[in-house]
Amino acid sequence: MPDSRRGVLYGVAAYTIWGLFPLYWPLLKPSSAVEILAHRVVWSLVAVVAVLVVRRHWSWFRGLAREPRKLALLALAAALVSVNWGVYIYAVNAGHVVESALGYFINPLVSVLFGVLIFRERLRPWQWAAVGLGALAVIVLTVDHGRPPWVALTLAMSFGSYGLVKKTANVGAAESLTVETLVLLLPALGYLAFLSAQGTSTFGDHGVGHAALLAGAGLVTAIPLMFFTSAAIRVPLTVLGLLQYIAPILQFLCGLLVFHEVMPASRWAGFVIIWLALAVFSWEGLRHARQVRRAHRAAPAFETA
Repeated sequence: MPDSRRGVLYGVAAYTIWGLFPLYWPLLKPSSAVEILAHRVVWSLVAVVAVLVVRRHWSWFRGLAREPRKLALLALAAALVSVNWGVYIYAVNAGHVVESALGYFINPLVSVLFGVLIFRERLRPWQWAAVGLGALAVIVLTVDHGRPPWVALTLAMSFGSYGLVKKTANVGAAESLTVETLVLLLPALGYLAFLSAQGTSTFGDHGVGHAALLAGAGLVTAIPLMFFTSAAIRVPLTVLGLLQYIAPILQFLCGLLVFHEVMPASRWAGFVIIWLALAVFSWEGLRHARQVRRAHRAAPAFETA
């Protein structure tokens, strides 16, 4: 399978899992967003180390230790993803699933902007049309909320920047997540120790099931992040910008069908425009792929002649 196609599949898997996250975090109540975040860090490290043990792959660490620039980039990625995780958990458990979906609708536009401005990636005309529709939808949804969507904007910028940093670092999925969680490990353990000393920790005080769900946060965190890293180093940011719509669509459906959040007509209009943008993106991508295949088939005959 071509590397780029494998990257697309990794991206689809990552964003599908992330899109279903609103179903998981409410199960962790009464834990606070910060406590859940700390457990995500600790148990994510456990999960990724288990992957490395199975693969018997440790030689990379010595080489990475000799590249301070990559280590600095991964430390920055750790800071960005911790902000994203914390805000997202808060938003879902506070009943703002639809607004969190808005954040991840804005996020692809951030990724496309980074791709064009930093990596000089070029968009084709119909891609620009789809991006324009996406921007219009974001404006409509923002006006619908009647206030600056701080949760949505924070989620969009933090994760868009995270993707940019991960692509620049160009480190393998498991290796990258190991370093990121190591950077966050001491603060996470320190906070959990503080909660335990204060007698306010929920881990172990609400049954075995609750403790297992908190530990499971590491697994459901590690798997899509490794998928995302594998996708980010294989496909252009403009492609990631398209794939990222999978997560907010699923989040939107969770907010609408599971949590029954209010959807006025103006909000529906914004989401319809987003779906139209997706349709344009998909049609243009398929059309371009067919053109490339035809050009490759015609090239040998031309060269022989």
